[in-house]
Amino acid sequence: MRRHERTFVVADRELRTVVRNRALLAVAAAFFAAVVGLGGASTGSPGGYVSLTYNLLVPVAVLVPVLAFAFGYQSVRGDAARGEVDVIRTYPVSRAEYALGVFVGRALAVLAVVVASLAVAGVVASTGAEQPASFLATHSAGDTLAVYARFVLFAVGYALAVVALVLAASAVSRSDREALAVTAGVVVVVVFVLDLALVTLLSMGFLTADSVAAFLAVGPSSAFRGLVFELAVRPALATPLPVRTAAPALSAAGLLAWWAVGVGVTALAAWPAGDE
Repeated sequence: MRRHERTFVVADRELRTVVRNRALLAVAAAFFAAVVGLGGASTGSPGGYVSLTYNLLVPVAVLVPVLAFAFGYQSVRGDAARGEVDVIRTYPVSRAEYALGVFVGRALAVLAVVVASLAVAGVVASTGAEQPASFLATHSAGDTLAVYARFVLFAVGYALAVVALVLAASAVSRSDREALAVTAGVVVVVVFVLDLALVTLLSMGFLTADSVAAFLAVGPSSAFRGLVFELAVRPALATPLPVRTAAPALSAAGLLAWWAVGVGVTALAAWPAGDE
């Protein structure tokens, strides 16, 4: 069996585990209801897809880590607690293949929920939509489906990074309680702490208005919001914003770096070094 085939066997196992877990299905349903409900609240609002993107931006930034936490905090830790990691190690599966397989399986489950929820929210919000508000551009770069499609794309990238970090927290934990605490801490850091640290540095004068855009790339949540503002919302505005709200290249690199760190830590912590 080839390397990628072993990875997909692990991924398939993770997907089956998620689908059979009723608690996770309930969490997915709650996420779906929340996002679609917020989309329904945007029905008929002026501004179209730009308004919908604004309305969903913060809720998605908060709810995606919560969803990733529910789907991932017991992944690697659960395998270790049940002795399944010891069984897996008897097969020709490396730590990297196992870690990547767990990530692919859990990430696909999270992305299915996120993309389906946002897609339905977009359909619901577009029903009975009014004409775009006057602050929007009227040419092809204005309020179009492309605005919302970019938002969904960036939400996918954000979700991938957060899932990787949650799996890393699960892998380094040595008990169920520790896994719960560490992964919950990761969610709090992603959603609140990094942003609060950025605000604190700005208020204390350590950051300037010109440099804050680059520092927004440090946190996954702020990087996600920066990409949305710069590459989805800004092109739809008739009057450009006076300052840059983010550095898109750095924000994308930031999300990629968090993903790489998460998957790398998961592989290193999956089982002791030297045991392949």
